Amino acid sequence: MAGQRTVGGAGPLAAPRRSSVASVSSRSVSEHGGNAALRRARIAVGALFLTNGAIFANLLPRYPEIKADLHLSNAEYGAAVASFSGGALVAGLTAATLIRRFRSARVAVIGTVALAAFVVIAGVASTPLTLAAALFLAGACDSVVDVAQNAHGLRLQREHGRSIINSLHAVWAAGAILGGLTGAGAIALGIPRGIHLSVIAVLLSAVALAAYRYLLPGPDHDDHPAAHAAAGTRAGPRVYLILLALVLIAIAGATVEDSGSSWATLYLRDTLHTPPALAVFGYIALVGFMFAGRLIGDRLVDRFGEATVARVGGVTIAAGMGAALAFPSIATTIAGFALAGLGVATLVPAAMHGADQLPGLRPGTGLTVVTWLMRLGFFGAPLLVGLVADAAGLRAGLLAVPLVGVVAILLAGVLPGRRASVTDSRSRPDAGQLDREYTRHD
Repeated sequence: MAGQRTVGGAGPLAAPRRSSVASVSSRSVSEHGGNAALRRARIAVGALFLTNGAIFANLLPRYPEIKADLHLSNAEYGAAVASFSGGALVAGLTAATLIRRFRSARVAVIGTVALAAFVVIAGVASTPLTLAAALFLAGACDSVVDVAQNAHGLRLQREHGRSIINSLHAVWAAGAILGGLTGAGAIALGIPRGIHLSVIAVLLSAVALAAYRYLLPGPDHDDHPAAHAAAGTRAGPRVYLILLALVLIAIAGATVEDSGSSWATLYLRDTLHTPPALAVFGYIALVGFMFAGRLIGDRLVDRFGEATVARVGGVTIAAGMGAALAFPSIATTIAGFALAGLGVATLVPAAMHGADQLPGLRPGTGLTVVTWLMRLGFFGAPLLVGLVADAAGLRAGLLAVPLVGVVAILLAGVLPGRRASVTDSRSRPDAGQLDREYTRHD
């Protein structure tokens, strides 16, 4: 190894790299049939995000009755819910290999069908062990689907040349809202869990299968920045430090999202004595405002940069949930979860995008690592909150939410600023400079 290449020596490398990627992009658009095919692909990817959000969200309103039917303590319930993230941690690192072998489109669709089946099994589980096992396998499927659909979405983003990943995550949030409302409606109508979840599984699996034919064909990483890096390029220490910070941002986002899915309904129902039909609106408020934040997130990111948007989001999370826990009532709690959802809207997409663009890593590696380790938040948050809740009450356990908001504020600086967010690395004038700063060359 000759050490880090100087700025002057690396200059000539930048222009060929941009030209190469641009030519690949041009060929790729032509091969896909132009803008019409890209629009169809965007709708199809959106359908995958929608089904991914809706499938599991249909189960969430059923959690309190499952907990009651199986006579679970808070700690036992937290452990069972954490099995979902445990499965995700076990399977998550296989995603990049599966995508390179079978392509992101196929992996996402098959994984969605399997996820729907395991959610049904979890919903009708008659023992805590069956519940935990089904959630473990559902989590394994979800983690692979998560990486696959995001890889396909980021591929589309590179084709479009502007941010679209937040809008895709907005569609996921819309699916989660739809799923939560469907679950609440099924409860209100007295529909048994097995029938409710089975019908949903069949319908959403059919949507995913129908979307498959419209997804982008061919290999996923031909137009990825890493596929066009200079020969001998590898990640330097700074890349791994940035990757670690991105992981922590993603974990912060996961913790906020889990607070809504795992604990909002229980907190409103059991601690604040909210009627069951109203208690679900803590979760719906979080995902609803997360949806709204993601709808406008791409425009905000293009204008202000991911770092500024994430920093303001952290402030919103900390202030919103902090005030809700300090002044507990049904109204302030629902409002607090709403503000937390708004603040967290762009955190996970920003961390994924930042990791996927890190120079010196194999295509898909940064995205897979962040997505996999993000599951630590989903795995650890319910365990931590459950243990604190048994010892000091659920209100104390939910203090984790404003705390991770502070983490997001402190680490947001590793995300791109406005200039780096407007276009992707294939057309950015400073693309070569980023490589020179963050990578080493043999």
